[in-house]
Amino acid sequence: MKTRTSLLTAAVLVVGIAAGPSVLPAAASAPAASTAAPSPDAALEAAIAGLPDADATAALVRVGGEEGVWHGSSGVRDLRTGRAADPAARFRAGSVTKVFTAAVALQLAEEGRLNLDRSVRSYLPDLIPASYGGVTVRQLLDHTHGIPAPDFPGTTVEEWYAHRFRVHDPRDMVRSATSKDPEFAPGERQHYLNIGYTIAGLLIERVTHDSYERQVARRVLAPLELRSTSFPGTNPRITGPHNHGYQIMRLDDGTTGLRDVSVWGATDGWAAGDIISTTADLERFTHALFRGQVVRGPLLEEMFTLPRVSDFRSGKPAAYSAGLSMKVLGGREVWGKTGGRWGYNAAIASTRDGSRTLVYSVNSTDAKGQGMSRTAENIIVAAYGRP
Repeated sequence: MKTRTSLLTAAVLVVGIAAGPSVLPAAASAPAASTAAPSPDAALEAAIAGLPDADATAALVRVGGEEGVWHGSSGVRDLRTGRAADPAARFRAGSVTKVFTAAVALQLAEEGRLNLDRSVRSYLPDLIPASYGGVTVRQLLDHTHGIPAPDFPGTTVEEWYAHRFRVHDPRDMVRSATSKDPEFAPGERQHYLNIGYTIAGLLIERVTHDSYERQVARRVLAPLELRSTSFPGTNPRITGPHNHGYQIMRLDDGTTGLRDVSVWGATDGWAAGDIISTTADLERFTHALFRGQVVRGPLLEEMFTLPRVSDFRSGKPAAYSAGLSMKVLGGREVWGKTGGRWGYNAAIASTRDGSRTLVYSVNSTDAKGQGMSRTAENIIVAAYGRP
């Protein structure tokens, strides 16, 4: 396939906002028509054209691999100025963090410092109660542990927004979760939750006698030169250039509209969902991961092995491995991970042989809603085909 690179920019759009605009601005005009031959990746261009709209305010996409390379961006950096979205912007990648956490845990397993079949309680006896004594490290990573989610304040996006600066301690989250009854016996079902990766982060700290963040930096970020990837800690801001994220919610005047949610603490996610990155960094990470340059040898197969159990809620076959998930798209297996923080959706994906990779960031207006962002779904279908 012929390689083609296209950067789409939205027309300048000036919208005044305070806490957030009460109405969504009109979509920016489409990019000028090219005089070149029609692009083989026209579907990707169409997937992100016309932003901002009701679904998203910006989108950044990178497709790579042997089947062709395509880079694109659309939308605005912020609704106040209407400046075109920055294709090199940093963003919250949400649960893509889990891929980094799983990779470090598997590296430690390769070194003999973690045993995937050993109980988590044997490593963290001071934190994991006897009622969860049968949960293994592998079950943490593939979401078959049966530990329920911890309690968080609030039940609506408006209440969560009010608590956006609250600092959550990972040990307190684990205590909250493990004070409840198990959802199922370890290894019986699969339920995708953050808590397993919160515990995995604490496991990494226990066996290395170092912080989770430093271990990821030393083992993954530094070797791959991912210089724009970082962990925010307790800082609620995205450090460096970024496209603002917006969430539709009830505003202070009682109307419903978009609020700028770019500044929002991520300590509730930590090792399960707080990483900040760029599409270029995540593309480099994806290429290295699928080539066996991050997790080496037999342990890499843990990331491409689905447990033979059913999903806790739907009853469908398990879709999550250690760090990744799998979907059949366009008739072939595509492995990757999506993530969502308020105002931001992100994903990495690849065919198993690395022949086609995808990384995107979409500034969704309901990034943690029940369904997938329409823009994100269109990008995935354009890159790989339909399920």
